[in-house]
Amino acid sequence: MQSVNASASTAEPPEHVLRFPERFVWGSATSSFQIEGAHDADGKGESIWDRFCSVPGNIVDGSNGHVACDHYHRMPDDVALLARLGLGAYRFSISWPRVVPDGTGAVNAAGLDFYERLVDELLGRNITPFPTLYHWDLPQSLDDRGGWLDRDTAHAFADYTEAVVARLGDRVTTWTTLNEPFVSSNHGYVTGEHAPGHTSATEGCAAAHHLLLAHGLAGQRIRSLAPDAELAIVLNFTPTEPASDHADDLRETRIVDDVENRWFVEPLTGHDYPTETARDLGWDRREIRDGDMELIAQPIDLLGINYYTRQVVNAAHEERPKEFGTTAMNWEIHPPSLGRLLRHLDATYGFPKYMITENGCAMPDERRVGDAVAGQIDDADRIDYVRGHLAEVHAAIEDGIPVVGYLLWSLFDNFEWGWGYTSRFGIVEVDFETQERRPKRSADWFSTVATTNEVHLADTDTDSDTDTGATR
Repeated sequence: MQSVNASASTAEPPEHVLRFPERFVWGSATSSFQIEGAHDADGKGESIWDRFCSVPGNIVDGSNGHVACDHYHRMPDDVALLARLGLGAYRFSISWPRVVPDGTGAVNAAGLDFYERLVDELLGRNITPFPTLYHWDLPQSLDDRGGWLDRDTAHAFADYTEAVVARLGDRVTTWTTLNEPFVSSNHGYVTGEHAPGHTSATEGCAAAHHLLLAHGLAGQRIRSLAPDAELAIVLNFTPTEPASDHADDLRETRIVDDVENRWFVEPLTGHDYPTETARDLGWDRREIRDGDMELIAQPIDLLGINYYTRQVVNAAHEERPKEFGTTAMNWEIHPPSLGRLLRHLDATYGFPKYMITENGCAMPDERRVGDAVAGQIDDADRIDYVRGHLAEVHAAIEDGIPVVGYLLWSLFDNFEWGWGYTSRFGIVEVDFETQERRPKRSADWFSTVATTNEVHLADTDTDSDTDTGATR
């Protein structure tokens, strides 16, 4: 496919232009533990990820987040880079242990000062801040007391939220409570691949409920302190379908879909947890108290959607050929599932607004040679991935679904959780030895998209779903 920045040629097909709504939000996203570094600077407390990384074998390359992208010390330059790319929004997360080192009690003024400087830098460059209050880095002191298995952690989160919103609420217009509570509860408490590394299905259910309770309690504080701000939560979705109509495949698909795609959105919209799957998992629901479900279901203004791939489920767990190719992490590239997901969510739940808060891919990131930008990462494959998914977003908007923005994951190559620094999602390359930032070809392309509000597709791309993923 031809990128926006490629030179025109009479031998190439004419382009079809997708124009997005006038106020559509274009931006990028990161999270605190993945980029900030400064793991013990200025009074910051230990997080569960600091502890998890210290255990040999937990991270594939044996790395940690002690320095990462050193964003804590390089923040003004990083915001200037966002501005040079012409991005109008930046989604970042606030580190709970940087603000409240022990999880409860004294607030660390230096931690809040950092985020105040970040918000002011963004606003000074006409970039809208989209802070997330929890992106997985729980204070270790709270985990020592039970973490998300302890109901008190939800109340501690509400107190931490109040401290942040009280300082920044006059400048932030949208507050996101949680990022991907499925990952926090499932990967952290069921599979053990994320901090704190537990392996219990029933603990996963308990953690999930307390995470949603934390969202509800924090939402009350946000509404009270910043009544004009929008309240949001970010959920990840992995659309799921059976490999066949065999009964075993259908049952497994139902369980996977309930856990990965329905467990959080159902309570948020006034429904119960998927009851049959809850029984299959052995959860006795003892964590649910009177009033919890009503608190969880208080209205939100915006649903953030993180989408990367789909999942084809077969009970035998056999490897299947990928229909659209894969990323460097062997995730299937399947743009049509994003379009179907948007239509399903809107038809089933009817949220007021949606934003794509994460979408992106890890790719091999090969360098150009022998031209004017020799040495730049020539990630045409990443451009094709994003272009195909943006075609789906545009088609959904044309069908009347209120998608208001797209935030690409990620701005930087960063610490990618259990994969350490081996998987690179950024549109900006980071040399972790020198901390030099080098925009990849995808950064140049996405900058053009953001500043023109247009995505260019070759006419041949619109002829079949296979190339663009567009579904109507």
